[in-house]
Amino acid sequence: MGDDVPLAALFGLLIALLLLSAFFSGSETALVSLNRYQLRHKARQGHRGARLADLLLQRPDRLIGLILLGNNLVNFSAASLVAIIAFEMGGEPAVALGTLILTLVVLIFSEAAPKTLAALHPERLAFPAAMIYYPLLKITYPIVWLTNVASNGVLFLLGVRSGDTELQPLTREELRTVVHEAGGRISSRYQQMLISILDLEKVTVDDVMVPHNEIIGIDLDDEIDEIEEIISKSEHTRLPVYEDDVDNVVGILHLRRLANLAPQSFDKTSIRTLLDEPYFVPEGTPLSKQLVQFQRRRERVALVVDEYGDIQGIVTLEDILEEIVGEFTTDPADQIEDVVREGPDSFLVSGTANIRELNRAQGWELPTDGPKTLNGLILELLETIPKPSTCLAINGYPLEIVASDENRVRTVRIGPRIATTES
Repeated sequence: MGDDVPLAALFGLLIALLLLSAFFSGSETALVSLNRYQLRHKARQGHRGARLADLLLQRPDRLIGLILLGNNLVNFSAASLVAIIAFEMGGEPAVALGTLILTLVVLIFSEAAPKTLAALHPERLAFPAAMIYYPLLKITYPIVWLTNVASNGVLFLLGVRSGDTELQPLTREELRTVVHEAGGRISSRYQQMLISILDLEKVTVDDVMVPHNEIIGIDLDDEIDEIEEIISKSEHTRLPVYEDDVDNVVGILHLRRLANLAPQSFDKTSIRTLLDEPYFVPEGTPLSKQLVQFQRRRERVALVVDEYGDIQGIVTLEDILEEIVGEFTTDPADQIEDVVREGPDSFLVSGTANIRELNRAQGWELPTDGPKTLNGLILELLETIPKPSTCLAINGYPLEIVASDENRVRTVRIGPRIATTES
């Protein structure tokens, strides 16, 4: 053999086989390391390499069969060639040494190095490789098909069934991780908005509604002068209208409609003619569902009722949108209505303050899976109305009751969170 083919040509062929082995090994790692969602995105944008890679990965058994066929063919050919070269150069003793050297070379230059490079930069190798593998698979399909039939038959005998290779949808928690991992690609504000959208299913109308005792509306039993004053001072464009008690709502008044009334015709009868039917929703409705319902019904205000039909509060489209984008108001006074800074790390907080709003505004982590207000949280923990100067801790935050009356906690002093160490 050595007399027919020069050693230089044999070494050249060996190097070519080793390069092919490195290509097969690296491209396999690159293709399986691709981010399937980024791959789909680039494929839809028309990237040829991404489109072919996506098609190949839809049948990974065929792709792996092709790569293994090529890699094994190249490696076995290289081993045979090394045996010939070693025998020509040193006889039978050199064959064993040549096998050892080939093993090290293949391990380093045809396996470890290309696979590491492919894992670090998968797209740089996967897309060009896909343009080679796709037509190559067409050419070698009969051999690859027979190989897959044999391998799948062995797996079938072992009780392994081929599963669905379709890309699985991400769960909500996985999407949250993706948003967090986006880093500088998405601004922190947009990240928070996306996470808030994902959390809408975990938040209910009970968490954002204006509670029953804080609803501002128009009582048709009041004098017309009192009604005019409520309308003139209202910060809302829609007000519930009721008779005697807020539980007896007769409609929703859009204040803009009052502009069409002549001043002399403004009375309770004219107000009734301008009312929209009240829209009721059950308590516990997730915000994601309620947002869709607002859109479908073209409503902006809903009254939240319990299982007995009693009104628990009122929720608006603005309340839900604020859960996503944050508070719309830019007035600092509105943001600290229930919280007064007393010291560098001490705050006086109203007992009626909503816990979710406190957590969002102050960066606190008070529990939100129970009562909605700070007063309710304290009463649930103590199971009694605490007297002033009573101290307690909730989730690591020291609380001191500053003022209370017979039926509720009025004011609470909250200090900085105390770090706890687990033993």
